[in-house]
Amino acid sequence: MSYTGPVLVVTMVDDPTADLVISELRGRGVPVVRLDSGDFPATLSVAAKITEEGVGGTLVTPTRTADLSHVRSLYYRRPSGFAFPHLDEQDARFAVTQARYGLGGVLAALPGCLYVNHPHRIGDAEFKPSGLAAAVASGFRVPPTLITSDPVAAKSFVEEHGPAIYKPLSTPLYRVDGVSCTVKVEEVTADQLDERVAGTAHLFQQKVGKVADVRVTVIGDKVFSVRIDSGLLDWRTDYERLSYSVVEPPDEVRTALRRYLAYFGLVFGAFDFALDRHGVWWFLECNPSGQWAWLEPATGLPMVAAMADLLERYPG
Repeated sequence: MSYTGPVLVVTMVDDPTADLVISELRGRGVPVVRLDSGDFPATLSVAAKITEEGVGGTLVTPTRTADLSHVRSLYYRRPSGFAFPHLDEQDARFAVTQARYGLGGVLAALPGCLYVNHPHRIGDAEFKPSGLAAAVASGFRVPPTLITSDPVAAKSFVEEHGPAIYKPLSTPLYRVDGVSCTVKVEEVTADQLDERVAGTAHLFQQKVGKVADVRVTVIGDKVFSVRIDSGLLDWRTDYERLSYSVVEPPDEVRTALRRYLAYFGLVFGAFDFALDRHGVWWFLECNPSGQWAWLEPATGLPMVAAMADLLERYPG
């Protein structure tokens, strides 16, 4: 099938990964319409009709107009949220809800569109307990894990499975002295746990005695696997200490990758593994909208081209 419609790229203004992909697509002559949901309705408008053929109509940015019935693919990255600062709190809450279910609902229902990934599927896959359960079902090795708000259960788990680590179930940004920070993955001992555990949900996991990490990025039918050596518990805390080498996943890992993506209905995933001294690949997580482009210059892997192929719906 020949596709002539545009690729929609839904992301924030500052997104270097999207910039690279858009540049590659435009170099191929593929039309691209970039938008940020946070621009709605100030500089982004939609007029969508529900017809017998599905959603139709137009989406208009300051520089582009997209025919919603002929979008070939949608690359959903990291758009900013809807905001109505000129409204009072109650009216703004109403307007945000209407925008989310209006514009958001239209973008989630485009006929014949390839989603990378569909925003609803991203939402499903971002829940860590769901992801870990799906990983086990898919055939990955997963370290013993506890999600709890019970201090007694937390202490018992750490005593049984220590050394153990604490991981946030999601990673909201904190601002400390005006600087954006995230909650770190850290080792935890039983004597550090007290009644404060009861304040919310927490994830505890047995620490893997790893020799390296592996980031596996699946883009359509392409699998890019990179070993990351750092000596760090969480390699994302210091990119200056990282070294990279291309590796091949074991066959059983490749099979599990496909099962996992199919479970959530994804065509892209950024998987993190811990590699132990016996060569076992331990599944840590899969980010359905994770970063990946920084690995291409370090390894020479043609990841930008692979993403452009997928979004272009290039048959080769």
